[in-house]
Amino acid sequence: MKKKKKNNRRFLSRMKTRLKIALSIFMACFVVLVGMLIKINVKDGDKYEQKVLAQQGYSSTVIPYKRGEILDANGTVLATSEKVYNLILEPKNILEKEEYTKATSTALKECFGYTDSQISGFLADEKSYYVIAEKGLSYEQYKKYMEYCDTDAGDNVRGVYFEEQYKRVYPNGKLACHVLGFTVSGNVGMYGIEGGYNEYLNGYNGRSYSYLNEDNSLTEEIEPAVNGYNLVTSIDANVQKIVQDTVDEYMVTNGAKNVSVIVMEPSTCDILALYNSHQFDPNDAYSLDSTKYMFDGLENSEDAKYKTFEEFKEKGTDDEHVEALSYVWRNFAVTDLYEPGSTYKVFTLAGAIEEGYVSEADTFFCDGGEVKDIYHIACSSYRYGGHGEVTLSQALEKSCNDALMQIADMEGAAVFDKYQVLFGFGQRTNIDIQGEYDELSLSMSVYHRDTLNEVELATSSFGQGVTVTMMQLCTAFCSVINGGYYYEPTIVQRIEDEDGNVIDDKDNVLVRRTISEETSAIMREQLFKVVQEGTGKKASIEGYSIGGKTGTAEKLPRGNGKYLISFIGFAPVDNPQVVIYVIVDEPDIPDQSASPEASYIFADIATELFPYLNIYKDNDNFDLDTSDQPGEEVSPIYVGDSPENDVAGGEDNPYVTGADTAGSDDSTAEGDDVSDDTSDDSGDSGEGDNTDDQGSSDDVATE
Repeated sequence: MKKKKKNNRRFLSRMKTRLKIALSIFMACFVVLVGMLIKINVKDGDKYEQKVLAQQGYSSTVIPYKRGEILDANGTVLATSEKVYNLILEPKNILEKEEYTKATSTALKECFGYTDSQISGFLADEKSYYVIAEKGLSYEQYKKYMEYCDTDAGDNVRGVYFEEQYKRVYPNGKLACHVLGFTVSGNVGMYGIEGGYNEYLNGYNGRSYSYLNEDNSLTEEIEPAVNGYNLVTSIDANVQKIVQDTVDEYMVTNGAKNVSVIVMEPSTCDILALYNSHQFDPNDAYSLDSTKYMFDGLENSEDAKYKTFEEFKEKGTDDEHVEALSYVWRNFAVTDLYEPGSTYKVFTLAGAIEEGYVSEADTFFCDGGEVKDIYHIACSSYRYGGHGEVTLSQALEKSCNDALMQIADMEGAAVFDKYQVLFGFGQRTNIDIQGEYDELSLSMSVYHRDTLNEVELATSSFGQGVTVTMMQLCTAFCSVINGGYYYEPTIVQRIEDEDGNVIDDKDNVLVRRTISEETSAIMREQLFKVVQEGTGKKASIEGYSIGGKTGTAEKLPRGNGKYLISFIGFAPVDNPQVVIYVIVDEPDIPDQSASPEASYIFADIATELFPYLNIYKDNDNFDLDTSDQPGEEVSPIYVGDSPENDVAGGEDNPYVTGADTAGSDDSTAEGDDVSDDTSDDSGDSGEGDNTDDQGSSDDVATE
């Protein structure tokens, strides 16, 4: 019995030893196997994955989102995205059999017009499963291939598929290009609405998965794309076209350095049209053709680095090309500071009436100017001894600098600056497109009470020395005539999803009151008389009651004979429905100082625009003959000596320095590596670069 137990113990001991050996061998094999799997995955994972995917039919395809549309107020599409197709080839599968190679090559020739040498190039990497043969194919090209594959000839076609993508399209070409902006690689919006609303317009890509399960059944999973939101704007494509056609004709027949126009609804400050004369096609924003105007007249210039556009296009560097394009892309009406001239008198007078410093019964004596400190500041009437005694109404009708300087003296620096601030000068308007300067940069664009010395107060009263943007002045003017309500100017009215559901209905933002209803009514009457009897008579149109103000600003450097001409007007006078602001920068005429060009352009636009907007004739009591009516005559600001620097902000003001790049908080450094390729990837918001007009576009072409 004892012997049997002893044998059992020996047997168990041997079994344990054998189990330990077997387990050790198993663990060793397992470690080796794991090591081999790691090696395969790290070293050759991609290669084997491609083989497995090819064998099992696994696919993972990006489903691109569609960038939202931009629509005008009537539903007209201003910007949209069209589906295009990238042609992808798999050389490994195409070359697997001779019949596959032959059939696929024939299909590529028949459907896309490729040559044998091109196809050989596509298939050069025989082990590849991904070669992009061509991007951006149209639906018609895609459809032609798919129909070919449905025929007997397409039976053996292998290794060809398509990736879907969207391409940004602007159906109306250049129309409203500065409002819209454009997009670059990755659906990144640049400038205008595209840049300002990039995060709303972009969506998120989806993905489609398909693979064979262990039981060889096909499983498909889809993560749908999320399309971007659509934007409904206040822009009216018909109004925009009226403005564009009118100014384009003017530029062809007359010409100027630049013409810009804003059409605004005064009761809300909604923008109906915004135009700058040097345009670009957002479908091809990087085309240098839009810079041709910069080289007009440079053939004989000694300072010109490139004397012709052709030379610039051939020899200019990429940085020079982008710099030139940035002048075209920028939105003058939003980005550029300038001296407004006599249109600024509207705000000087409105503040003085509101505060009770002047009344309609007051008169002023103009002897041709005022002496402030050591400087003689001139009125336009200086050459013939002054306007003499003028009423408050005549001070605006005749655009009398002398009377306005006297009114500013009555107000004093504190009150004058109070109304500059109330009317939004030296501040952002918060227009909802890219390009506006930051608050700090704008604050020095006008003289404030601590810097409104005797000379500065005098010149600011009639719009010299102070600098503004078109958007600032047009918005402020609306508040003068609409009862004193200052609204933020807006372009985008609603944000909607692809099904038309309203995501955000953007209400008009009332910022503050500027003047009373009573003062506003007085100002409308005063401005009506400017067009009836004064310097704005050339803006009149038969049958319509129109109010407005001319402006003629002497540009820097003083005495160079260069002027910025403007007219801002509205109709009808009793119930304003529309404001049109026109700027003509350096018109191509011998004497710019007496130019009525802006008034003429206003009248041409309004003649077509008023009937379209259902603004009816309401005024038969005036003489339409304006042939003998003078425009706003202007003398140089100073008689004799002038200050070394008489513009607010001095060297810190881009208008003075001629800086190439504005100090905008919406800016991106020039020369960023951007391209106009389409992409299905979602991009972060691109911020548009801003340039100031005083950095003349001619700088691009000169040393």
